[in-house]
Amino acid sequence: MSNLIPITTPLQEFDGHRNGINAVAVFPDKRRMVTGSRDTTLCLWDLKTGVVLNTMKGHRNGVRTLAVSRDGQLIASGDWGDVFIWHGETGESLTKIEAHSNWITSLDFSPDGTVLTSTGSYDKTMKPWNTKTWQPQGDPIQCGIFVNCVRYSPSGERIAIATNRHIEIYNSGMRKRVAKFKAHIGDNLSLVWTPDGTRLLTSGNDLDPTIRKWDTITWNQVGDPWTGHTDHINAIAIHPAGTLAASASTDKRIRLWRLSDRQTIAVFKHSFEAICVTFSVDGNHILSGGGDNMISEWPVPQGTHPKTIAITTVRDAYRDGDLSTDEELPTQDITTDANNHTSYTHRSKILAITTARTACVNGDLSTAEELLTQDVNNDPNNHTSYAHRSFVMARKHDWDRALRDAMNSINIEPSLTGYISKGIALCGIGRVPDARAAFDVASMYTDQDSQILHFLLLIKVCCISLASSPLHRIFQAIALFNADQYDEANLLLKELTTGCPHADTLACRVVQAYLRVEFGLEALNGARHDEAAVHFTAAIDCSNLPLKSEIHEIYEDLVVLFGWDLKSLWLTAHQKRCDALLLAGKLQDGVRSYRYMMDSTDETTRAICLEWFNAFTEKCSAPLLTGGDAALAASDFDRAIDLYSAAIDLDSGSYVFFVNRSRAKLGKRLWEEALLDAQKATELNPSSHVGYELMHTALRGAQRYDEAIEAFKIMLSKLDHSPEAHIRDLRQQYVCPSEAEDAIQRAVWIELEYAPLRLLSTSTGLLCDRVAQINAFKTSAEYNELISFSTKDSNLRAERIKDVVATYFRCVLLSHRWEETEVLLHDIQDKDVRELNGLGGIAKLQSFCVVARNSGYRWAWMDTCCIDKRSNTELQESVNSMFVWYRHSALTIVYLCDVPPSSRPGALASSVWNQRGWTFQEFVAPKVVIFYQKDWSLYLDDRSPNHKESPAIMKELEDATGIDARALISFRPGMSDARQRLQWASSRVTTLQEDVAYSLFGIFGVHLPVIYGEKKQNALGRLLQEIVARSGDITVLDWIGQPSEFNSCLPAYITSYATPARVLRSLSEDQIQTTISSLRENPLVVNVASELYDRLDHTSAARFANCRLHLPCMAFRVTEVNLSYGTSQEARYEVKADGLHDLLITTKEPIVQFSQIRPTQQTLVLVRPWDRSLLELPDFTDLQDDTESEGDYWTPPSSPSDDLPSRSVVKQEVDDLELRALRLVVRLGQPFGAFLLARQRGGEYKRVASDRDIIAQVKDVTSRWDLMDIRTIEIL
Repeated sequence: MSNLIPITTPLQEFDGHRNGINAVAVFPDKRRMVTGSRDTTLCLWDLKTGVVLNTMKGHRNGVRTLAVSRDGQLIASGDWGDVFIWHGETGESLTKIEAHSNWITSLDFSPDGTVLTSTGSYDKTMKPWNTKTWQPQGDPIQCGIFVNCVRYSPSGERIAIATNRHIEIYNSGMRKRVAKFKAHIGDNLSLVWTPDGTRLLTSGNDLDPTIRKWDTITWNQVGDPWTGHTDHINAIAIHPAGTLAASASTDKRIRLWRLSDRQTIAVFKHSFEAICVTFSVDGNHILSGGGDNMISEWPVPQGTHPKTIAITTVRDAYRDGDLSTDEELPTQDITTDANNHTSYTHRSKILAITTARTACVNGDLSTAEELLTQDVNNDPNNHTSYAHRSFVMARKHDWDRALRDAMNSINIEPSLTGYISKGIALCGIGRVPDARAAFDVASMYTDQDSQILHFLLLIKVCCISLASSPLHRIFQAIALFNADQYDEANLLLKELTTGCPHADTLACRVVQAYLRVEFGLEALNGARHDEAAVHFTAAIDCSNLPLKSEIHEIYEDLVVLFGWDLKSLWLTAHQKRCDALLLAGKLQDGVRSYRYMMDSTDETTRAICLEWFNAFTEKCSAPLLTGGDAALAASDFDRAIDLYSAAIDLDSGSYVFFVNRSRAKLGKRLWEEALLDAQKATELNPSSHVGYELMHTALRGAQRYDEAIEAFKIMLSKLDHSPEAHIRDLRQQYVCPSEAEDAIQRAVWIELEYAPLRLLSTSTGLLCDRVAQINAFKTSAEYNELISFSTKDSNLRAERIKDVVATYFRCVLLSHRWEETEVLLHDIQDKDVRELNGLGGIAKLQSFCVVARNSGYRWAWMDTCCIDKRSNTELQESVNSMFVWYRHSALTIVYLCDVPPSSRPGALASSVWNQRGWTFQEFVAPKVVIFYQKDWSLYLDDRSPNHKESPAIMKELEDATGIDARALISFRPGMSDARQRLQWASSRVTTLQEDVAYSLFGIFGVHLPVIYGEKKQNALGRLLQEIVARSGDITVLDWIGQPSEFNSCLPAYITSYATPARVLRSLSEDQIQTTISSLRENPLVVNVASELYDRLDHTSAARFANCRLHLPCMAFRVTEVNLSYGTSQEARYEVKADGLHDLLITTKEPIVQFSQIRPTQQTLVLVRPWDRSLLELPDFTDLQDDTESEGDYWTPPSSPSDDLPSRSVVKQEVDDLELRALRLVVRLGQPFGAFLLARQRGGEYKRVASDRDIIAQVKDVTSRWDLMDIRTIEIL
């Protein structure tokens, strides 16, 4: 055979790929083929016409491997890391699995199509995937070295894996390794099972380019390596009949091998390396591909592959006396289909005498003996009768008589039956070598009796390649077994099976199965449970037989000879394997064996075995449930699922098993699988709420919310109508969907309370009012998820609702400088802003929405177009709510239209954005701010999530605004330190003059009417009036410049606050204490101080009413005013007042000069506005909640008009009224800021504005306290 001339011309070439072909597979419909190529595509071909039916694209890299499911409905293909699943009929892509981290070298579907296995060469793993969910089916197998090939056994019970180093065999259910062996000197590249599962073929690389055959029970090598290839053997394929094999090699050859003698019977040559190979479904052709970019179709040479021969042909051969034909044709018939019983019907039967044969079959050996004895007596020279009676005596274990009858038969006439009976008898008495000799002689008489010709031919075919017929070996093995020579019998049977390539495989397997069952029973009786399970499994593996009584009918001769109960062979093997596995502690394996048996059993057999089924189920159910519950409690979900699954395999009608397995699958987030179990639970127990509760949870996990809500409603109904009180009580733990809707509605309104009235949907591009926003939410998955949320913990439910609602309605606000062309509300009303065309404001709006959407936000707000400025009501609410909206925004985006891309640090500081009035609150209010440049790139490419946490950006803003960075970051609205806040805003400008004040409403936390068109002095006056009225803070009155028309004590312009608040020199604490000590020496002073303190304590704070300031103060009557000029020729007035040191006042307003000599009717007073902080009373506001409770805010230090001592000193040292009174006297004696007031005709006063601060000081507060005029003055 080594001199075979390679065939170079294929029958057909399938040319359609642009690069080498790595994989090929045929479909069970016999019409189509699929190929995978390095060109990244798969091609679906018509085998008859050679036409490409579909080119399947999607792979990013070359296709390394593919597989077709047994039913042809699925195609799997693999490349670098990814597995693609395609529809087997249409080639449509169904899904993609990110399976491995490197090249996927092999794929295979389980025989039942439920699992796809994938191997990754470089990540050293084998991973199974569920073909329904395409999720991992358990943990991967870690092989520890590069993996090249994986194949399921024909039964699907085992998986073979070829790695670079070993062949590894795993139990497919538990994925427990059952064997590991070194197959080749180099790498193991490919492997394939024979159809009957009894052999495994493997191939090696260039270091060992051979094929080796392995016994799948012992995992020993069978025969010598198959030699012929000279380079890598990349793939092996097995003929459908299991008689031939084909291999593809890098040596450019496809070799066709005969399994029986390992000989090459044909060679086909490619022009480049051969990578893949397979047989057609009918076995008549070989399809191979590789580096030549095409698939070549080669014929399997005539006479080398099995053919189905009609029985009439056999009969013709018999009639013509062509015994070579009658040997060959049944051979072809049997090997074509080992389960084709047509050929078996041509056998005659041992003990053809009807009565005696029937008695033997029925086990009535006494009758059989009696009948055969009559035959012997009637004809003492009938050698057949003696041989037949020998068989009966052997059945009765009467070995001496059996041997005598056998010898009598042979002495009368040597024959096949005579020597068979002699061999059986000799084995029975332990003379095994003599028995072997008898069987050897029996082989010489295989054609003596035409009545048993068919049977003899079948046995002869079992070992056609041997020098003599194997008939004697079968009977020898049987006899040895009956003689308790188990090991020798098993060894002889293996020799028969492996050495007879054209054997009646069914006959051999029936005998082997029977012997295996007997070995198993012997091991089971000896409490060797693992060994027994192995034997019973081997019996099942080799008994891929016609079920039940068919075996008995075909092999009735074996029943006649040995009394074997072949009718129950199949059931016995299965039942005993289940029992053995259970006794060995392999509970799950036992259940799987039970399930396999149940699936293969018809209704009649189930009825017969009902008692056994029930007993086995009862033995297994309790430990499976207990183990499953323990695993579930320990969150070992995989084990729990395995145990519950095993329990369900035993008893598919158990409600509890489905409930618990559903819970375990929920723990693994296997929503769809958990749902199926929950649905089954509701079918088994429709009145229970538990199944519907699990359905609800699974449907929620699968985001099928409408169905989840319906399941939840049914669950509540089941609880409400339960006949058991404790079940009805459970209803109180759940909230019905209507209650959930109410809770969600409340949460939504709370959330929207702090959101703008209109928002832009970043997903639809539409402007939405509150109603539209809520409707959008109600159609969202988030809403449905909340409605279906059924936690028993009301607090958890409330928190969940709050979190989901807050997340859904998060919005992004824009802070920007208005430009010439801005988008207004009417420009986008009822339009998709994404579809609008234009530049300027449109482009800005669109870019803003894109950035917001890309940041994960559904809603966006821009002041130019999201406010209906034609509605005074909406405008009023918007202006007063602006700070709150920015405060509660999830993100504020600052767009710097004048900062070009890639700007350097400092560009932000010089941006006009820093000068605008509204942008002040738009920056300090939000918690999260991000700056974008003109092209919508990040400022300074700062990718931190919050630029308020960027030290570089905040330092730049601090330097630009003069505001402490901590104040910018942690600003809190309110009245505290109003004078400082007014100074921060004093340099900012607005387009509309009123906005100077309106933009500060949020800064001070006030809510005032918005009256566009009023004078800016009026707008600012109303704001300052509100600050004084609400806080009593008189520092707002500390300004220099022009007085307001609103009130003379207020400035006309906010720029009057640009000058920092005055800081006056004050005594140190030591000086105060020294002065107090001296004052205590005079009791009268102490009394005066206490009276003064009490009087001032009862003086109210400043307040406004109808634009009039009611100012509590200490008034000092001006007694003399004289004009004088300084060096700068500015007008200054020398002023004298009762109780005060003389002072100078600089003002642009003219003051009438007067003195005691030149009196005037004009009344002037200098006043010291009363500041209640001088009383040093405890500040209880520190203990009260402020207007906000969110986070810790930093409040900037006050700008003290009198440089008050620290609060800690007051708290530590000022504990009694007398001390506070003396401290007040000392403080009143210090310089203070004074106002000059001129009395009007109506008795009110107006403030005389000064160009500089008026600093006054009491001459002697202790002696002139009675001269202090403490009163409240009304100022216009």
